[in-house]
Amino acid sequence: MTPHHRAPDDQDEPALLRDQFRQLLRYRSLLACGVAVGLLGGGYLALGGEDAYTATGEVLVRSAISDPFAAGSTADKGINIGSERQTAVSDTVGTLAAGTLLKAGDDVTARKLLTGLQVTNPPNTLTLRFSYTAATPEQARARAEALAGAYLAHRKARTEESIQNMSDGYRAQLGPLEEKRDLLEDQIEAGAEDDVSSARANIIVSISELSRKISELKALDTTPGYLNKKPVAPTSPTGPGLPLLLGLGGVVGLALGLLLSWVRLVFDPAVRSTRELVHSLGAPLLGTLPRERAAAGSLLAIGRGGSRLAEEYRAVAFRLAYDPSFAESRRLLVTAPRGDSAAAAAAAANLAAAFAEMGRDVLLVEADLRTPSLARDLGSAAHGTRPPRWAAGEGDGSWPTGGRTHVDVPGSGAFALIPGTAVDNVPRALTSPPVGRIVAEADRPGNVVIVLAPPVLSYADAVALVDRVEGVMIVCDPREVHRSDLERIREIIGASGGSVLGALLHPGRGRLRRARRRAKPARRRGGGGGPAAPADAPENTGDPTETLGLRTFTLPAARR
Repeated sequence: MTPHHRAPDDQDEPALLRDQFRQLLRYRSLLACGVAVGLLGGGYLALGGEDAYTATGEVLVRSAISDPFAAGSTADKGINIGSERQTAVSDTVGTLAAGTLLKAGDDVTARKLLTGLQVTNPPNTLTLRFSYTAATPEQARARAEALAGAYLAHRKARTEESIQNMSDGYRAQLGPLEEKRDLLEDQIEAGAEDDVSSARANIIVSISELSRKISELKALDTTPGYLNKKPVAPTSPTGPGLPLLLGLGGVVGLALGLLLSWVRLVFDPAVRSTRELVHSLGAPLLGTLPRERAAAGSLLAIGRGGSRLAEEYRAVAFRLAYDPSFAESRRLLVTAPRGDSAAAAAAAANLAAAFAEMGRDVLLVEADLRTPSLARDLGSAAHGTRPPRWAAGEGDGSWPTGGRTHVDVPGSGAFALIPGTAVDNVPRALTSPPVGRIVAEADRPGNVVIVLAPPVLSYADAVALVDRVEGVMIVCDPREVHRSDLERIREIIGASGGSVLGALLHPGRGRLRRARRRAKPARRRGGGGGPAAPADAPENTGDPTETLGLRTFTLPAARR
């Protein structure tokens, strides 16, 4: 195609995200394995773990107050709820609760007792919520109640201790004042001056103030709080339950599957998107063939009514026909990267039929001389040996001058086929002068020559034809071809003097069909239905190390 094709915008972030998500979905087995592992883990946690029971009690914390019914009095005076929460989980409270439980027959240490306790504070409240988790419902209830009671008892004892300390301090100040008051009273009785009476009055006022403070401390309400919600034995185990654990396991498993898919995607050498294919091959995407069940014994999709595959082949043929690079030479080399070339053979035959449908004189040359099978695959559509009017037969009967086959396309026309045959020396046959003269027939107005070659990375046969057929089309399965293969193809074809016109993607076949296709070459060489090799011809091993011999670079006269 045209070398100035538009590349996708690498800065289109939504398109990149969609493309990456589609790439991750290619590894559905990893996603399914991740979800299965997550579901199994959730089910194991729900069914395999021990049941736990949680009892909850709520304590309303209040400070000591003289008159709780007086206007303006508040119960939160001097309370730091964060400090109270730390006190509730302290070792002191745990020791008191352990002593209470020991009297009830529950012998547990304070440290072990505190491991099952959780104290929380609901927002904007003076409430402490004691939640205790144990193995049995009754044990959870008893321990939660003991811990809440121990906290209240500890807080009450701490408040009473503070009151006693303050009262003792006031009494310590009161003793010297009473002694001084008694001394002044003795002086007044002895006829002392008025200033002694004034000093006595001041001391009496101080004694009265201290006595009032001591009385107020004794009158304080030291209730530390109230057990608003008494712990009760739970009736069912705590925990998220089987449905929720399965849901969480599925979500975690899906995340694990996505992570595994991403790791697999990073290390996957295969082409991950059409964006990478275009970038690696350096050529545009000509088309993507849809998956369609082929008619029995028919390689040609063109000629079958209502075929989406035929319409895609026609679209590719039109793109090539109006491309300046192809229109100048009207030669097309169809090949695959490596492996099976059945898809390339189908593409070459259907493109020949599409060009014939446009009114062109088409010659299809099967240059696969190692495993020739195109004539047999075409079936009853290929018949006779009449050459087209613009390619008269010549030569000694060997390939490619041994004969031509007329291929009828129902409702579309016909094209000529030069079927491949087994030869003694494949490199010499591909570089022979008759091949150059046949390819040069494309120089005539209205003629198109399509050459089918073996995989370019398996054999050097396609490279031997690039100097005669400059335009190359790569037919590949995007899930099997590697980025390094496409880059190597671009370098090989460019160094050989040709250019890649584009890529045609085809849907991959299943493993069983691929195995059958790989087994076909052995049957063909054994005398199976295609053109038979001579009795003394060496067996074609298909070894990629078979390279071309010395090539003759003499161009045909028609192209000089």
